[in-house]
Amino acid sequence: MTLSANLVERVLAGETRAMARMMSYAESTRAEHRTQLADIYGHAGKAHLVGLTGVPGSGKSTLVRSMTLALREQGKRVGIVAVDPSSPFSGGAILGDRVRMADLATDDGVFIRSLATRGSLGGLARAALDTADVLDAAGFDVVLIETVGVGQDEVDIATAAHTVIVVSAPGLGDGIQAIKAGVLEIADMHVVSKCDRPDANKTVSDLKAMLGLGLTGRGPSKWEVPVIPTSAETGEGVETLVETIGAHSEHLRASGELVERQRKIAEMRVLKTAEDIVRERIEAERNGGLGPLLEKTASREMDPLTAAHKLLRDLKLES
Repeated sequence: MTLSANLVERVLAGETRAMARMMSYAESTRAEHRTQLADIYGHAGKAHLVGLTGVPGSGKSTLVRSMTLALREQGKRVGIVAVDPSSPFSGGAILGDRVRMADLATDDGVFIRSLATRGSLGGLARAALDTADVLDAAGFDVVLIETVGVGQDEVDIATAAHTVIVVSAPGLGDGIQAIKAGVLEIADMHVVSKCDRPDANKTVSDLKAMLGLGLTGRGPSKWEVPVIPTSAETGEGVETLVETIGAHSEHLRASGELVERQRKIAEMRVLKTAEDIVRERIEAERNGGLGPLLEKTASREMDPLTAAHKLLRDLKLES
Protein backbone atom coordinates (compact mmCIF):
# COMPACT_ATOMS: atom_id res chain seq x y z
CA MET A 1 0.00 0.00 0.00
CA THR A 2 1.38 3.44 -0.95
CA LEU A 3 1.81 6.19 1.64
CA SER A 4 -1.03 8.09 -0.06
CA ALA A 5 -3.42 5.13 0.09
CA ASN A 6 -2.40 4.46 3.68
CA LEU A 7 -3.26 8.03 4.71
CA VAL A 8 -6.67 7.78 3.05
CA GLU A 9 -7.36 4.47 4.83
CA ARG A 10 -6.39 6.01 8.16
CA VAL A 11 -8.77 8.93 7.55
CA LEU A 12 -11.58 6.51 6.71
CA ALA A 13 -10.84 4.74 9.98
CA GLY A 14 -11.30 8.06 11.80
CA GLU A 15 -7.70 8.40 12.96
CA THR A 16 -7.33 11.92 14.35
CA ARG A 17 -3.73 12.56 13.26
CA ALA A 18 -4.45 11.36 9.73
CA MET A 19 -7.51 13.61 9.54
CA ALA A 20 -5.49 16.62 10.70
CA ARG A 21 -2.81 15.95 8.08
CA MET A 22 -5.35 15.53 5.30
CA MET A 23 -7.04 18.76 6.38
CA SER A 24 -3.73 20.59 6.10
CA TYR A 25 -3.66 19.45 2.47
CA ALA A 26 -6.96 21.27 1.96
CA GLU A 27 -5.06 24.55 2.39
CA SER A 28 -2.25 23.46 0.07
CA THR A 29 -1.86 23.97 -3.68
CA ARG A 30 0.67 21.15 -4.16
CA ALA A 31 -0.44 18.63 -6.79
CA GLU A 32 0.26 15.56 -4.64
CA HIS A 33 -1.88 16.98 -1.85
CA ARG A 34 -4.74 17.75 -4.22
CA THR A 35 -4.57 14.15 -5.50
CA GLN A 36 -5.04 12.72 -2.02
CA LEU A 37 -8.01 15.01 -1.40
CA ALA A 38 -9.49 13.79 -4.68
CA ASP A 39 -9.32 10.25 -3.28
CA ILE A 40 -11.19 11.41 -0.17
CA TYR A 41 -13.97 13.06 -2.19
CA GLY A 42 -15.31 9.73 -3.44
CA HIS A 43 -15.72 8.49 0.13
CA ALA A 44 -17.69 11.55 1.30
CA GLY A 45 -21.34 12.38 0.73
CA LYS A 46 -22.98 10.76 3.75
CA ALA A 47 -22.84 13.56 6.36
CA HIS A 48 -25.43 16.31 6.66
CA LEU A 49 -23.73 19.68 6.10
CA VAL A 50 -25.07 22.70 7.96
CA GLY A 51 -23.82 26.17 7.00
CA LEU A 52 -24.11 29.06 9.47
CA THR A 53 -23.67 32.66 8.43
CA GLY A 54 -24.48 36.04 9.94
CA VAL A 55 -22.81 39.33 10.78
CA PRO A 56 -19.99 39.36 13.36
CA GLY A 57 -21.31 39.56 16.90
CA SER A 58 -24.47 37.60 16.19
CA GLY A 59 -23.34 34.73 18.41
CA LYS A 60 -22.61 32.05 15.79
CA SER A 61 -19.74 30.39 17.67
CA THR A 62 -21.69 30.17 20.92
CA LEU A 63 -24.65 28.77 19.00
CA VAL A 64 -22.42 26.18 17.29
CA ARG A 65 -21.20 25.02 20.70
CA SER A 66 -24.77 24.65 22.01
CA MET A 67 -25.88 22.84 18.86
CA THR A 68 -22.93 20.47 19.11
CA LEU A 69 -23.78 19.55 22.69
CA ALA A 70 -27.40 18.87 21.68
CA LEU A 71 -26.34 16.75 18.70
CA ARG A 72 -23.94 14.78 20.89
CA GLU A 73 -26.83 13.99 23.23
CA GLN A 74 -28.47 12.34 20.21
CA GLY A 75 -25.33 10.24 19.75
CA LYS A 76 -24.24 12.02 16.57
CA ARG A 77 -20.59 12.68 15.79
CA VAL A 78 -20.07 16.35 14.94
CA GLY A 79 -17.40 18.00 12.81
CA ILE A 80 -16.94 21.77 12.97
CA VAL A 81 -15.26 23.88 10.28
CA ALA A 82 -14.80 27.40 11.64
CA VAL A 83 -13.78 30.01 9.09
CA ASP A 84 -11.89 32.47 11.28
CA PRO A 85 -11.02 36.14 10.81
CA SER A 86 -7.39 37.16 10.71
CA SER A 87 -5.41 40.33 10.26
CA PRO A 88 -4.72 41.35 6.64
CA PHE A 89 -1.53 42.95 7.97
CA SER A 90 -0.03 40.25 10.21
CA GLY A 91 -1.78 37.26 8.65
CA GLY A 92 -2.26 35.82 12.13
CA ALA A 93 -5.52 34.09 12.88
CA ILE A 94 -7.47 35.08 15.96
CA LEU A 95 -8.98 31.58 16.09
CA GLY A 96 -11.38 32.68 18.81
CA ASP A 97 -13.75 29.84 17.99
CA ARG A 98 -11.25 27.35 19.43
CA VAL A 99 -11.31 29.28 22.71
CA ARG A 100 -15.12 29.41 22.87
CA MET A 101 -15.35 25.68 22.11
CA ALA A 102 -12.44 24.53 24.29
CA ASP A 103 -14.65 22.31 26.42
CA LEU A 104 -15.55 20.24 23.33
CA ALA A 105 -11.90 19.41 22.59
CA THR A 106 -11.85 16.40 24.94
CA ASP A 107 -14.87 14.79 23.25
CA ASP A 108 -13.79 12.11 20.75
CA GLY A 109 -17.10 12.59 18.95
CA VAL A 110 -16.26 16.21 18.07
CA PHE A 111 -13.55 17.48 15.72
CA ILE A 112 -12.93 21.22 15.33
CA ARG A 113 -10.89 22.72 12.49
CA SER A 114 -10.31 26.47 12.08
CA LEU A 115 -9.38 28.04 8.76
CA ALA A 116 -7.95 31.56 8.70
CA THR A 117 -8.88 34.01 5.96
CA ARG A 118 -5.50 35.79 6.18
CA GLY A 119 -7.08 38.91 4.74
CA SER A 120 -8.41 37.20 1.62
CA LEU A 121 -11.14 34.65 0.97
CA GLY A 122 -9.59 33.51 -2.31
CA GLY A 123 -9.41 29.71 -2.23
CA LEU A 124 -11.09 29.55 1.15
CA ALA A 125 -14.34 28.06 -0.14
CA ARG A 126 -12.39 25.17 -1.62
CA ALA A 127 -10.39 24.66 1.58
CA ALA A 128 -13.48 24.75 3.80
CA LEU A 129 -15.40 22.26 1.70
CA ASP A 130 -12.41 19.94 1.27
CA THR A 131 -12.06 20.00 5.06
CA ALA A 132 -15.74 19.12 5.38
CA ASP A 133 -15.15 16.20 3.00
CA VAL A 134 -12.45 14.83 5.30
CA LEU A 135 -14.83 14.94 8.27
CA ASP A 136 -17.58 13.40 6.15
CA ALA A 137 -15.35 10.55 4.93
CA ALA A 138 -14.14 9.93 8.49
CA GLY A 139 -17.67 9.09 9.56
CA PHE A 140 -18.94 12.28 11.19
CA ASP A 141 -22.73 12.47 10.99
CA VAL A 142 -23.12 16.26 10.93
CA VAL A 143 -20.62 18.90 9.77
CA LEU A 144 -21.23 22.48 10.93
CA ILE A 145 -19.57 25.11 8.72
CA GLU A 146 -19.40 28.49 10.45
CA THR A 147 -18.38 31.56 8.45
CA VAL A 148 -17.14 34.86 9.82
CA GLY A 149 -19.56 37.26 8.13
CA VAL A 150 -21.95 37.78 5.23
CA GLY A 151 -19.66 38.66 2.33
CA GLN A 152 -20.23 36.91 -1.00
CA ASP A 153 -17.42 34.39 -0.56
CA GLU A 154 -18.60 33.52 2.93
CA VAL A 155 -22.16 33.14 1.67
CA ASP A 156 -20.83 30.80 -1.04
CA ILE A 157 -19.24 28.64 1.65
CA ALA A 158 -22.42 28.54 3.73
CA THR A 159 -24.67 27.74 0.76
CA ALA A 160 -22.50 24.75 -0.16
CA ALA A 161 -24.35 23.02 2.66
CA HIS A 162 -27.57 21.03 2.77
CA THR A 163 -29.09 23.28 5.43
CA VAL A 164 -28.29 26.99 5.66
CA ILE A 165 -28.88 28.90 8.90
CA VAL A 166 -28.73 32.70 9.02
CA VAL A 167 -28.02 33.90 12.56
CA SER A 168 -29.20 37.31 13.77
CA ALA A 169 -29.04 38.98 17.16
CA PRO A 170 -31.12 41.76 18.75
CA GLY A 171 -29.77 45.27 18.39
CA LEU A 172 -27.46 44.68 15.42
CA GLY A 173 -29.86 45.62 12.64
CA ASP A 174 -29.25 42.18 11.18
CA GLY A 175 -32.46 41.99 9.20
CA ILE A 176 -31.61 45.06 7.12
CA GLN A 177 -27.97 44.03 6.73
CA ALA A 178 -29.00 40.54 5.65
CA ILE A 179 -31.18 41.95 2.87
CA LYS A 180 -28.38 44.22 1.67
CA ALA A 181 -26.01 41.26 1.50
CA GLY A 182 -28.55 39.08 -0.28
CA VAL A 183 -28.50 36.67 2.63
CA LEU A 184 -32.18 36.52 3.55
CA GLU A 185 -33.06 34.49 0.45
CA ILE A 186 -30.54 31.71 1.07
CA ALA A 187 -31.75 30.74 4.54
CA ASP A 188 -33.46 27.44 5.17
CA MET A 189 -34.05 28.70 8.70
CA HIS A 190 -33.40 31.89 10.65
CA VAL A 191 -32.09 31.87 14.19
CA VAL A 192 -32.37 34.86 16.51
CA SER A 193 -29.68 34.31 19.13
CA LYS A 194 -29.54 35.95 22.56
CA CYS A 195 -33.33 35.77 22.73
CA ASP A 196 -33.21 36.48 26.47
CA ARG A 197 -32.59 40.14 25.57
CA PRO A 198 -35.55 42.56 25.78
CA ASP A 199 -35.53 43.52 22.09
CA ALA A 200 -35.35 39.94 20.79
CA ASN A 201 -39.08 39.72 20.10
CA LYS A 202 -38.85 42.69 17.74
CA THR A 203 -36.04 41.04 15.78
CA VAL A 204 -38.12 37.86 15.49
CA SER A 205 -41.16 39.86 14.33
CA ASP A 206 -39.11 41.83 11.80
CA LEU A 207 -37.70 38.66 10.26
CA LYS A 208 -41.12 37.04 10.07
CA ALA A 209 -42.49 40.16 8.39
CA MET A 210 -39.69 40.07 5.81
CA LEU A 211 -40.34 36.41 5.12
CA GLY A 212 -43.99 37.31 4.66
CA LEU A 213 -42.96 39.49 1.72
CA GLY A 214 -41.99 36.34 -0.14
CA LEU A 215 -38.26 36.42 0.59
CA THR A 216 -38.09 32.74 1.44
CA GLY A 217 -35.52 29.97 1.03
CA ARG A 218 -33.40 28.78 -1.87
CA GLY A 219 -35.41 28.05 -4.99
CA PRO A 220 -38.88 26.48 -5.28
CA SER A 221 -39.68 24.49 -2.16
CA LYS A 222 -42.57 23.49 0.07
CA TRP A 223 -40.32 24.03 3.06
CA GLU A 224 -41.60 26.87 5.23
CA VAL A 225 -38.62 28.86 6.50
CA PRO A 226 -38.90 29.10 10.30
CA VAL A 227 -37.59 31.80 12.65
CA ILE A 228 -36.22 30.16 15.79
CA PRO A 229 -35.31 32.19 18.91
CA THR A 230 -32.41 30.70 20.89
CA SER A 231 -30.39 31.52 23.98
CA ALA A 232 -27.02 30.00 24.83
CA GLU A 233 -27.44 31.31 28.36
CA THR A 234 -30.69 29.48 29.10
CA GLY A 235 -30.57 26.79 26.42
CA GLU A 236 -33.92 27.98 25.07
CA GLY A 237 -34.62 27.00 21.47
CA VAL A 238 -31.45 24.95 20.88
CA GLU A 239 -33.24 21.60 21.01
CA THR A 240 -35.94 22.98 18.69
CA LEU A 241 -33.24 24.14 16.28
CA VAL A 242 -31.55 20.74 16.19
CA GLU A 243 -34.91 19.02 15.66
CA THR A 244 -35.71 21.46 12.84
CA ILE A 245 -32.39 20.68 11.14
CA GLY A 246 -33.33 17.00 11.28
CA ALA A 247 -36.76 17.78 9.84
CA HIS A 248 -35.18 19.77 7.02
CA SER A 249 -32.84 16.90 6.22
CA GLU A 250 -35.83 14.56 5.98
CA HIS A 251 -37.71 17.09 3.83
CA LEU A 252 -34.82 17.30 1.35
CA ARG A 253 -34.72 13.53 0.96
CA ALA A 254 -38.48 12.99 0.79
CA SER A 255 -39.10 15.83 -1.69
CA GLY A 256 -36.19 14.97 -3.97
CA GLU A 257 -34.68 18.41 -3.41
CA LEU A 258 -31.51 16.85 -2.02
CA VAL A 259 -30.46 15.61 -5.47
CA GLU A 260 -30.87 19.07 -7.00
CA ARG A 261 -29.10 20.73 -4.10
CA GLN A 262 -26.19 18.31 -4.42
CA ARG A 263 -25.94 19.18 -8.11
CA LYS A 264 -25.86 22.91 -7.36
CA ILE A 265 -23.21 22.36 -4.69
CA ALA A 266 -21.13 20.37 -7.19
CA GLU A 267 -21.51 23.15 -9.77
CA MET A 268 -20.37 25.77 -7.28
CA ARG A 269 -17.37 23.69 -6.23
CA VAL A 270 -16.24 23.03 -9.80
CA LEU A 271 -16.53 26.71 -10.76
CA LYS A 272 -14.85 27.92 -7.55
CA THR A 273 -11.99 25.48 -8.06
CA ALA A 274 -11.56 26.64 -11.66
CA GLU A 275 -11.48 30.26 -10.45
CA ASP A 276 -8.85 29.35 -7.87
CA ILE A 277 -6.67 27.63 -10.48
CA VAL A 278 -6.83 30.66 -12.77
CA ARG A 279 -6.13 33.00 -9.82
CA GLU A 280 -3.09 30.94 -8.83
CA ARG A 281 -1.77 31.05 -12.39
CA ILE A 282 -2.21 34.81 -12.51
CA GLU A 283 -0.54 35.28 -9.12
CA ALA A 284 2.43 33.30 -10.41
CA GLU A 285 2.77 35.87 -13.21
CA ARG A 286 3.09 38.85 -10.86
CA ASN A 287 6.85 38.86 -11.23
CA GLY A 288 6.68 38.00 -14.91
CA GLY A 289 4.50 39.16 -17.77
CA LEU A 290 1.84 40.76 -15.59
CA GLY A 291 4.07 43.69 -14.59
CA PRO A 292 4.37 45.27 -18.06
CA LEU A 293 0.64 44.79 -18.67
CA LEU A 294 -0.19 46.60 -15.44
CA GLU A 295 2.16 49.43 -16.33
CA LYS A 296 0.49 49.88 -19.72
CA THR A 297 -2.95 49.77 -18.14
CA ALA A 298 -1.98 52.24 -15.41
CA SER A 299 -0.62 54.67 -18.02
CA ARG A 300 -3.78 54.11 -20.12
CA GLU A 301 -1.84 52.80 -23.10
CA MET A 302 -4.01 49.69 -22.86
CA ASP A 303 -7.52 49.24 -21.51
CA PRO A 304 -8.21 46.64 -18.78
CA LEU A 305 -10.25 44.31 -21.04
CA THR A 306 -7.52 44.13 -23.69
CA ALA A 307 -4.91 43.58 -20.99
CA ALA A 308 -6.97 40.81 -19.42
CA HIS A 309 -7.38 38.98 -22.74
CA LYS A 310 -3.64 39.27 -23.40
CA LEU A 311 -2.88 37.88 -19.95
CA LEU A 312 -5.18 34.90 -20.55
CA ARG A 313 -3.56 34.26 -23.94
CA ASP A 314 -0.10 34.43 -22.37
CA LEU A 315 -1.21 31.86 -19.80
CA LYS A 316 -2.65 29.73 -22.63
CA LEU A 317 -6.08 30.00 -21.05
CA GLU A 318 -7.51 31.69 -24.15
CA SER A 319 -6.75 31.24 -27.84
